[in-house]
Amino acid sequence: MNFSELKLSPKIETAVAEQGYTTPTPIQAQAIPAVLQGRDILAAAQTGTGKTAGFTLPMLQLLSEKALASGQHLKSNQVRALVLTPTRELAAQVEESVNQYGKHLPIRSTVVFGGVKINPQMMKLRGGVDILVATPGRLMDLFQQRAVKFDQLEILVLDEADRMLDMGFIHDIRRILKLLPSKRQNLMFSATFSDDIRSLAKTIVHDPIEISVTPKNAAAKSVKQSVVPCEKAQKTNLLIDLVKTRDWHQVLVFSRTKHGANRIATKLLAKGISAAAIHGNKSQGARTKALAQFKSGEVQVLVATDIAARGIDIDQLPYVVNFDLPNVSEDYVHRIGRTGRAGAEGEAVSFVTNDEFPLLVDVESFIGKILDRVEVKGYNTTSPLPESRLRPAKAKKPKKPKKPKTQHADGQRSGENRRGHQPNGAAKPVKKPRRSNPQ
Repeated sequence: MNFSELKLSPKIETAVAEQGYTTPTPIQAQAIPAVLQGRDILAAAQTGTGKTAGFTLPMLQLLSEKALASGQHLKSNQVRALVLTPTRELAAQVEESVNQYGKHLPIRSTVVFGGVKINPQMMKLRGGVDILVATPGRLMDLFQQRAVKFDQLEILVLDEADRMLDMGFIHDIRRILKLLPSKRQNLMFSATFSDDIRSLAKTIVHDPIEISVTPKNAAAKSVKQSVVPCEKAQKTNLLIDLVKTRDWHQVLVFSRTKHGANRIATKLLAKGISAAAIHGNKSQGARTKALAQFKSGEVQVLVATDIAARGIDIDQLPYVVNFDLPNVSEDYVHRIGRTGRAGAEGEAVSFVTNDEFPLLVDVESFIGKILDRVEVKGYNTTSPLPESRLRPAKAKKPKKPKKPKTQHADGQRSGENRRGHQPNGAAKPVKKPRRSNPQ
């Protein structure tokens, strides 16, 4: 299949071709026709699958076609399509895609996020925009200042919904949903379909087309994965040696902590390796500058924490190093998914100490694969890593049925006051004998 079969407008096809793409990815091939049909979608797609273009391309087409057909003009501060993302970097990436693919269309867009001054963002919204890309916190700030309105909203996109829940945005999302028109098209993307995601989806999408292009624990086959056993004190020198001796020209390094990211970058710079760190304590300007320098090749090594790295999208990134293994196994797949994209080969190397062996077992059990161990001369450990064994997948425990709550004649629950709270100093209600669960 090629893009010409997806019934996109000639102007969008031209923009896609100018970016060097001819064949849609699996998520694009399934999502684009569904969105063009006006359907809600619930899609499981990880970073690196091309999901951004999967909703950007059809959204641009729908908005441009409706504008031409109706002749309707945007009113002041109004938004026709809203894309919510968890991080500033991802928001900037989505806005970049909108600009690239919509360059030949009469579509206005902008991006808003925290960490920068709000007034310039308010100015851009004054005349209304067709597409607004936003992080939840800054969007609420703008709404409270009456700088953005949703009366003309047609499309809502929730990108990386799982990460939004992880970062505690659920309350902001619920507040935002109450502000939007009930009649709209909803596109929801998540790396996984967890119970929490499905619960959230019930409040957003209606009769959705479900799309799943990769299992949650799948890593790209084009990524060569290995483990280097080492001591904790050896990690920085090991990284420096590998970068220099193997001529690694563009390396994304993951640190578990912000201070660790700073320390690694400082030591690399001291050894003549151009490096920069990005994490939550860095200003948005510093993060944007570091990412731009890394993409251009001016910075050789970018050291990042997991949250700051969300949204990093670099074509043909060759190397990813897990300086520290992640505490959450699923993050390992997100990390290494930044290399080996679009069929290109990539390499992911993890530095593992004896203390980190339990985390290694978690990762290997999650991806269903024992990773190759590669010893680097001069970095042998005093306590070798034990042999790995995959743990069987845990079976989900069935949920116990909730016990019915007794009520008084006035509808008040037993042991509660009329606000539903236990009264101060009140004795706890006597527990009834436990009954066996119904069959």
